[in-house]
Amino acid sequence: MRFFFLTLLFIQVQVAALWSQDINLGKPLPNWERGYLDIHHINTGRGNASFLQFPDGTTFLIDAGEISPLEPRIFSPRNASIKPDYSEKPFDWIVHYIRTVKPDIGTTGIDYALLTHFHDDHFGAMYPGAPLSGTGKFGLTGITGVGERVPVHTLIDRGYPHYGYPYDMKLQSTQYGGGEIEFGETMKNYFSFLQYQIEKGFKIDSFRAGSKTQISMKHDPASFPGFFVQNVKSNQFIWSGKDSSVQNVFPQYNATDRTTWPDENSLSLALTIHYGPFIYYTGGDNPGNVFAGDKPWRDVETPMAKAIGEVDIATMDHHGNRDAVNEFQVRTFRPTVWIEQVWSSDHPGHEVLIRATSPHLYPGKRDLFATNMLEANKNVIGPLIDRAYRSQQGHIVVRVFPEGKKYLVIILDDSRADMVVKAVFGPYYSKNKQIK
Repeated sequence: MRFFFLTLLFIQVQVAALWSQDINLGKPLPNWERGYLDIHHINTGRGNASFLQFPDGTTFLIDAGEISPLEPRIFSPRNASIKPDYSEKPFDWIVHYIRTVKPDIGTTGIDYALLTHFHDDHFGAMYPGAPLSGTGKFGLTGITGVGERVPVHTLIDRGYPHYGYPYDMKLQSTQYGGGEIEFGETMKNYFSFLQYQIEKGFKIDSFRAGSKTQISMKHDPASFPGFFVQNVKSNQFIWSGKDSSVQNVFPQYNATDRTTWPDENSLSLALTIHYGPFIYYTGGDNPGNVFAGDKPWRDVETPMAKAIGEVDIATMDHHGNRDAVNEFQVRTFRPTVWIEQVWSSDHPGHEVLIRATSPHLYPGKRDLFATNMLEANKNVIGPLIDRAYRSQQGHIVVRVFPEGKKYLVIILDDSRADMVVKAVFGPYYSKNKQIK
């Protein structure tokens, strides 16, 4: 059996080489080239971060997570270690990764950075002892650390400009935070970072559900008419699936009754990226499974899936946790590739993995890739993990070829700062379906 899988991997690498002779095991990933779409899922072991280069060279960062080192579980078997090592903070490893794949980033800057929601593993936790910015006005963690090291031209989040839904985040984050350590200080630090960046000419915007022009190519959009980013969900608003119209999926809430508020995960932003026939989905920590005592409208995956339809690649919502990746989403998305951004032993939930791999929900081949599968999770779930995942450890790069008709999945070694290629899978072929 081991010989079979090694032979299959060898064949996949050789087939991939037909499309790009420069992608070789043990060597650095060849640089992005004009006309390609690169999607990098960066593994620091401390949260989500994805860096994209559009076909015209526009750059896009989705999340920059950094869990507080004071979190009690952080050094237990339940959590991943920092990748590649503890010599740098997670935000510096994110910057190192981006500078490695785009060496001129310090000069050009990042065109867009988007925060899916305000949880530390997606935008960074402030904590006592965090390094300070050059001005001393804010601490460096997650997005504030990345923004200090690399210029960001436009930052998009779910709260700008008022940060008042479902509560006043500028005044009440300490009282109503999500239970994370020093959450009030984290939001205060974030607002200090924003204020400093605004003074420097930095642009901030709120994510507009339904739009497919808000995040656009900055350098040469006319050469790539088949490329666009579709904004799917922002807070309570979800794209209808037609033109730019949206629906409000949450009922009215009582500002004085916290039990009526949507939680932070269900407020996550979501989007799809389209390149010709190729479609990629990512949606932060949006939930889709409603448990006893939950509000039924906490299932936001179902209305999103109805609007989106089939995709080629889907990142697992909420890292594949048990409250996400519901049956309707799996049945509707039918991705060829599932990508799971992992840092905890409850990523994925056992039931999630069963749904994602079930031939009864949709037929045909599908490949699963995880950034950081933990031994604790493998001990609980058992051999299904080894059967399901093509790769369980490493940075995951999706390289979509010009016109979007085919793509590779490339695994980079996250234990090394030079991030050499560990494995290459594909080519995969995008589904031939009409773009909405």
